[in-house]
Amino acid sequence: MMTGSYTALVTPFADDAIDNEGLDRLIEFQITNNITGILAVGTTGESPVLTWDEHNAVVEAVAKKTKGRCRCIAGTGSNNTKEAIAATEHAAVLGVDAVLMVDPYYNGPSSLEIRKEYIGPVAAAFPNLQIIPYVIPGRTGTQLLPEDLAILHKEFKNMQTVKEATGNIQNMRRTRECCGPDFIILSGDDGMTCEMMNDPAVKASGVISVVSNVAPRAVAEMVNLFKAGNMTEGKKRAAALQPLFDLVTIKTTEKTPYGNVVFRGRNPLGIKSLMSILGMPSGPCRQPLGKLTRNSLDKVLAAARKLNSESPEILKPAAEFFGVDIEKRLNTPSNWESLFYKGY
Repeated sequence: MMTGSYTALVTPFADDAIDNEGLDRLIEFQITNNITGILAVGTTGESPVLTWDEHNAVVEAVAKKTKGRCRCIAGTGSNNTKEAIAATEHAAVLGVDAVLMVDPYYNGPSSLEIRKEYIGPVAAAFPNLQIIPYVIPGRTGTQLLPEDLAILHKEFKNMQTVKEATGNIQNMRRTRECCGPDFIILSGDDGMTCEMMNDPAVKASGVISVVSNVAPRAVAEMVNLFKAGNMTEGKKRAAALQPLFDLVTIKTTEKTPYGNVVFRGRNPLGIKSLMSILGMPSGPCRQPLGKLTRNSLDKVLAAARKLNSESPEILKPAAEFFGVDIEKRLNTPSNWESLFYKGY
């Protein structure tokens, strides 16, 4: 049962290559801080900009490091079913616990086609491997609907879980209605985990998290409290984590010579910038993702300072593991001077 707290791990870079030593340290940090499992090469791991050789190398590193210590999910989705099958075969040979398959982006098949021409063929080809559809229409421009998800769940024994990132609570309730009480719904949106786990018509069983890259222990504690029915303490932990939840996507208004525009810093730009500030292995995002604006960087700094002031225990594990002084890192300009555009 794929319940619990999973980290959608960032892929650290150094000189535009994968930072293998940094990746190893990030995996170890997650495992030692009670995370249920690690997702290798999801959206947060910048799957769109890795070559398939790089993609497979990251999956292999995570699979080997997590073996017997925590679960491993491999991102194997594509907008090309043949690529998805090849990636899933590679992951299956490595012995991962599950694969995550994002809805096919850009070419945008219908829900029927996603079921029949994408998820279905992979589930049939790998009957002993858990297949987790990743429904995030804001990224992909298409959506596997609850009705088709339910048909897959009934047809394939290895189709028991979904990563739900529609942001639509009614869609989540419909998924539960169609798929039944034994189906696993995982939050794909940090900021909605509390609501999803406590809504009796959704009953999510955990989260695949972005913010657990920097706060795995706190996210795991939140999920475990909710699973145990301790809503009061779970909600307190969720409220403490809220400054981090707000950094998954960062929106600011920027002035240009032609008027104001909205800058939208998409994941993983915010979390990787924070990791760099905190002295964790990260590196920049790979192009075409770039940098924050000064206004959006200020949001990152304000959120991290608020968190460190009001709930210092959340970042304490990172401070101890990576040997850094969080307060000093958050107040030393040289730690972020290269992370934002100088002017719009």
